[in-house]
Amino acid sequence: MLLQVSGISKSYGVTTILSNISLQIEERERIGLVGVNGAGKSTLLQIIAGEISYDSGEIFKSKETKVGYLRQNSGLATNRTIREEMLSVFTALIEAEKELRELEAQIADPVIHANEKQYTLILEKYDAKTEWFRKHGGYEFEAKIRGILHGMGFGTMPPDTVIGTLSGGQKTRLALAKMLLEEPDLLILDEPTNHLDIATLTWLESYLRSYPGSILVVSHDRYFLDSLVTAIYEIERTTSRRYTGNYSRFIELKAADYEIQMKQFEMQQDEIAKLEDFVQRNLVRASTTKRAQSRRRTLEKMDRIDKPLGSLKRASFSFEVEQTSGRDVLNVRRVGLSVGQGIDRKTLAEDISLVLKRGETAALLGPNGIGKTTLLRTLIGNHEPDQGIIDWGTNVRIGYYDQMQTHLTPNNSVLEEVWSAFPHLEEVRIRTVLGNFLFTGEDVFKKISALSGGEKARVSLAKLMLQKANVLILDEPTNHLDLYSKEVLESALMDYEGTLLFISHDRYFLNKMAEHIMEMTPDGITDYLGNYDDYLEKKAELADIEAQKQQELERKQSNQTITPADEKRVDFETNKQNKREERNRQRRLEAIEAQIAQLESEVSELETELTNPEIFNNYQIVAEKTTLIESKKAELEQYYAEWETLM
Repeated sequence: MLLQVSGISKSYGVTTILSNISLQIEERERIGLVGVNGAGKSTLLQIIAGEISYDSGEIFKSKETKVGYLRQNSGLATNRTIREEMLSVFTALIEAEKELRELEAQIADPVIHANEKQYTLILEKYDAKTEWFRKHGGYEFEAKIRGILHGMGFGTMPPDTVIGTLSGGQKTRLALAKMLLEEPDLLILDEPTNHLDIATLTWLESYLRSYPGSILVVSHDRYFLDSLVTAIYEIERTTSRRYTGNYSRFIELKAADYEIQMKQFEMQQDEIAKLEDFVQRNLVRASTTKRAQSRRRTLEKMDRIDKPLGSLKRASFSFEVEQTSGRDVLNVRRVGLSVGQGIDRKTLAEDISLVLKRGETAALLGPNGIGKTTLLRTLIGNHEPDQGIIDWGTNVRIGYYDQMQTHLTPNNSVLEEVWSAFPHLEEVRIRTVLGNFLFTGEDVFKKISALSGGEKARVSLAKLMLQKANVLILDEPTNHLDLYSKEVLESALMDYEGTLLFISHDRYFLNKMAEHIMEMTPDGITDYLGNYDDYLEKKAELADIEAQKQQELERKQSNQTITPADEKRVDFETNKQNKREERNRQRRLEAIEAQIAQLESEVSELETELTNPEIFNNYQIVAEKTTLIESKKAELEQYYAEWETLM
């Protein structure tokens, strides 16, 4: 075990942030920390990292455990170059390499060579230092720096670039790159997926899965959590609870636990009602008084189960359309984009063409810096294109969501911000809408400048909802939203009857929402039907076709010829192999189906046993059986996944 948190509590004034938090991390564990915005996740990470104090509890960590902590939106602040900053991680190796070069010079010195004793000592020292250098990665650190910088999106950036000239997002990515090079035993990451495009996200997931240490990560990216973590700790109502599995598994387990707890509570309430009724009816009757008194003692001694608390209050909203648009919503033809002025002018993309029909949902994808946001701003008239035509259809009414929240007025209160945009609405209507977005009581008088990123996002969504637009253009709408708010937004957009064009790096959101993907490159836009997974599949298919064409071209260039007899032999062997694989697949399917049936039967029996009063009143047995059910369900999930793959 690398680290154990036991009974940690933290309050600010009279407000309790964390109470009796317990958490433990073992070697090579990947743990996700989840909870609504404001639940105390970042506070707990800061406590574990030793950056802030706590009121009570204990943290156990061995002296040898090296902890690396990356704060949310925290970048490197230095005037060194990218290369200098990355090399600073390997100072000991660089010094050792200098010493090796000095020892090599001494070994080559004829004077020292003539002194056999001195020469032998230097050789021994050189051998020992070389072994240490090799063992600590001395021959790989340069390649490691290049690999991580490339993966984090700095592959094309000159290594002598001064860090102070980078953007905030780039500095944060570079801070993460440096931490990955340092390889602490415990990597603590607070929203590491912010500022990452999909290519960098995919690389980071792959790298972290094979990371040699343990990881504790706060993230609102469900795809990232599903891909990486093996356990989830949820902070809810200031306390924590552990769930085994990734994020999707956590959602299932939490729902199942709530159902079991509610069932136990309801059964106990039924039993209490029956006992109380018996006591009331029989206590005054001489013939049954003793039995009534016995029942009353049973009631008094009963360890009563508290009613399980449901989910926390969540935002609740929907997007309505006041007027339907024409069938043809948008037609963009050969548009060119650039930014900057004069000699600083930079061309982003050329020959952009796209079409949107009424009711379509399209996602705009592309690497950071390609001009996706600029394209959206151009479509709504906030940026002038270099050339091309943008035609909006009839009766189009656009609602735009700006990821930077630049349309919010910092000095306004929440109430003023929304009401000033819709002055014709009554105050009670505005307050009702804000209540649906979790702004209640005095919250509506908070200044916009004092709000968190998630709160600003909810204000923007409230204004967007009231517009009743028939076309929504959304720039990173899930940024700053917690996992639960994202689910509410998805539900609202799924029911939206208008046309939707959005930018997002949230692959879970892309999979759930997108009907087609528009991939933006400097040369234009390529349209792919389907969601994000369909897009990846099509890209892989196109890459395979291209590879086959290249192989065919290379074969022709090398004048290799295949005779009909060769082709016949290859076809025979291929068919033979295919039949063998099909037989193996069928056999495995049958075995899996039998195993699934057996496990489902066992789970059903265990769940039935939990309804037995003799069992549900014994909490130790309930805990054991619940753990066994979870284990069998986890095993079932693996079989289901394999069955789907084979099918």
